[in-house]
Amino acid sequence: MSDRELQKRPRKPHGASIRWKLIAYFLSFLAITFLIVGVFQILLLDFFFESVKKVELELTAESLIPSLGRDNLQIETSSQAVERSMSIAIYRVQGEEAIHVAGANAGGEYRDHWMDSKFLSEIYKKALENGGAYQTKMAFGGYEIPDERPWWQIFHRSEDKDSKIPAENIRLVYVRIAKAEEDGAYYILFLNSKLLPLNSTVETLKMQFVWIVCILVLAASVMVFLLYRKISKPLIRMNESAKQLARGRYDVPFSGQGYRETRELADTLNYAAMELSKVDRLQKELIANISHDLRTPLTMIRGYGEMMRDIPGENTPENMQLIIDETARLSALVNDLLDLSKMQAGSIVPRFEVFDLTEAIEETMERYDAFTKHQGYRILWDGQGEAYVWADRSMILQVLYNLINNAINYTGEDRSVTVTLVTDGKTVRVNIADTGAGIPQDEVPYIWDRYYRIDKVHKRAMVGSGLGLSIVKEILDKHRAGYGVSSTLQKGSVFWFELPVIHPTQRLESTTNEEETH
Repeated sequence: MSDRELQKRPRKPHGASIRWKLIAYFLSFLAITFLIVGVFQILLLDFFFESVKKVELELTAESLIPSLGRDNLQIETSSQAVERSMSIAIYRVQGEEAIHVAGANAGGEYRDHWMDSKFLSEIYKKALENGGAYQTKMAFGGYEIPDERPWWQIFHRSEDKDSKIPAENIRLVYVRIAKAEEDGAYYILFLNSKLLPLNSTVETLKMQFVWIVCILVLAASVMVFLLYRKISKPLIRMNESAKQLARGRYDVPFSGQGYRETRELADTLNYAAMELSKVDRLQKELIANISHDLRTPLTMIRGYGEMMRDIPGENTPENMQLIIDETARLSALVNDLLDLSKMQAGSIVPRFEVFDLTEAIEETMERYDAFTKHQGYRILWDGQGEAYVWADRSMILQVLYNLINNAINYTGEDRSVTVTLVTDGKTVRVNIADTGAGIPQDEVPYIWDRYYRIDKVHKRAMVGSGLGLSIVKEILDKHRAGYGVSSTLQKGSVFWFELPVIHPTQRLESTTNEEETH
């Protein structure tokens, strides 16, 4: 098998399909979700609960400071203790003694002095050393539990198996020393809250977590299946249709049910298939037409050449002229093909200059005089006054020749062609009209295609190679000029193009720039 055939063969599919990619994406998303939920709801539950309690103790102490030394201190203390589910004891400092003035537990009951003086003295000193506030963990009996775990051990639960103190016996303690505005005395606020045992809560969350995982996995599976049906199946069908399109079946339908993007893709592929069928038809017509135009003169040259060789007396000037004419026709066809290919490839670039378009058209009309006398055609010219343009003179003359030749080939029985020039001071338009059969409106967009013919029965051109309109299109596109055609069936067609008019001031500047360039 040749390298070209290997390149043309479609490559085998590689990589994961969209179905498996969707499954992988959803599983990855679920895994990340489960990891985040598990870490925050189970492993970090103690950490967040303790952090919230610490902040709550600090805020409660701040809210009690304005009531220090006032009659409503006990009422405010009981209210805060009940609302925050904590125990509060407040002492007033008198000399070296601390006198209990208010207290309450989570049930709102009044608590009398229940800490010994030694413990109170030690924690008072720690609060003073720490700037007036001190927070720690304590067990019943005043045993302080240091908490110096590094940040990477926050996942370790406080009630692990090695702990000798049950979690339900550990309290979070906050001590605050504050001065009362009412009597100017210093007070010690002692607040503590139980770190509730979270074992049952964690077990409940674990069970919920398992159920959530199962439900989400099931929901994700159903969603992947539905997305696969909505996205993947239309793409698979379009892929199979595209393979048939590559084999030359241009009537294959593309259907993209589901999402808007798949429907738009299907519409685009249907449009592409329709355009490819047109290109394929035009290509076949091009080959057929060029083959005909090459075969006819070659057949005539060969026939007359053999006749002149085999039959005495047939070596006449008329036969020699016919062979010369057919050779010239072949040469014109080949040259036009080469010129069109060069222009489409960008090898031919316009060389702009300032010239009078009216004068150029009149010069072209003179060259058709001999043709019109011998063939019986009439080419009428209607135009006057100067019309200077900035363009490639030789290319614009080629446009004129090709449009006039096209009009001659398709004009009516009166064999008349009319060339007019109209200018409004800003642009100049050249119209070339014939009196032929006209062009159907649905055929107009294709007349500029290479070797396209309106009549499907091939008609040999009276003049030109049949590639004139394609060359006209390429030249005018390179000049960024406007062009078009208006046609009426059984009345004829008018081909036109227009260029900007160069005024005297612009004419002088253009000439100067041209001289500097040269």
